[in-house]
Amino acid sequence: MRICLIASSQFPIAEPFAGGLEAHTHAMARALTRRGHEITLFAAAGSDPQLGARAILPQAFSSSEAARRDLSAAPDQWMSQHHAYLGLMLKLARERRFTVIHNNCLHHLPLAMSELLPAPLVTTLHTPPTPWLESAARYAASSSSFAAVSRATAEAWRHSVRARVIPNGVDISQWPAGPGGKSAVWSGRIAPEKAPHLAIDAAHAAGMSIALAGPVMDASYFEQQLLPRLGSDAIYHGHLRHRELTELVGAAAVAVVSPQWEEPYGLVAAEAMACGTPVAAFRRGGLAEIVTPASGALAAEDSVPALTEAILQARGLSRAEVRSYAAAELSLDRMVSDYEQLYEAIA
Repeated sequence: MRICLIASSQFPIAEPFAGGLEAHTHAMARALTRRGHEITLFAAAGSDPQLGARAILPQAFSSSEAARRDLSAAPDQWMSQHHAYLGLMLKLARERRFTVIHNNCLHHLPLAMSELLPAPLVTTLHTPPTPWLESAARYAASSSSFAAVSRATAEAWRHSVRARVIPNGVDISQWPAGPGGKSAVWSGRIAPEKAPHLAIDAAHAAGMSIALAGPVMDASYFEQQLLPRLGSDAIYHGHLRHRELTELVGAAAVAVVSPQWEEPYGLVAAEAMACGTPVAAFRRGGLAEIVTPASGALAAEDSVPALTEAILQARGLSRAEVRSYAAAELSLDRMVSDYEQLYEAIA
């Protein structure tokens, strides 16, 4: 099939990934290409050149000085993304070579303008509902289809759209089994809704040191909540490339996942399990669907003591069994096969 993938205009689809959405898009583009499909990826400038990505907006957009004087003017970043997707959708409206267009971004215009497209649109719901996407979904073309990354995400959207559940997957070959160790690990976007400070507190209560990695998305949160907690038993390793991250995760006794929002899926948990590292997590959103007694432990409530108990329970699991579970239930191959079936059905 000839598949168009629409990605983020804000963050490149390249290492080190800004988040799970970018890692997911990268893995999916590579897997579909390996299966013989012709992939055209529209993404932010700076995306992995091996993917042959085209920039969503080849040239930056800036409002004129006169437009910026308008009291109702939107912020420059919002306007830049709006301009990027507006131009892309008008371009795709003239393209007639795609079998299917897969919307893998969080912007509203691909959905809102889907009636103009000559090919059916698949939109993956990667987040809980947002006002912009809810509004756009009302105007989605009748040929549009939706996929949700977990049952929890599909249920959150049920009042607005009906979505087929296609859980995310990880490339097991790219997340090799690790030797384990004595410390805990936390990875992801460093932001309040991910709450790594709670992971530090829980690890310390369990008598364990902890390693942290990921991009700082909220500098104020990092300075106020994380910095005071860092030291010899809580080390921040920065925003790591894939190989460095797999080594860090694989060398841990347990991976701690501490969201303070309804996690749509929990890709960092699946990645850890692929390395054989069991997971201790809050029972939020899609995490309850992938963290099982075979792969980790869920906290009984949203509290540090409950997360501490989950850490103590999870770290004793067999690493070989945790990896076997990930290979059987959380693989990229399974996810891509599910999307192929969806593409064929709507095409």
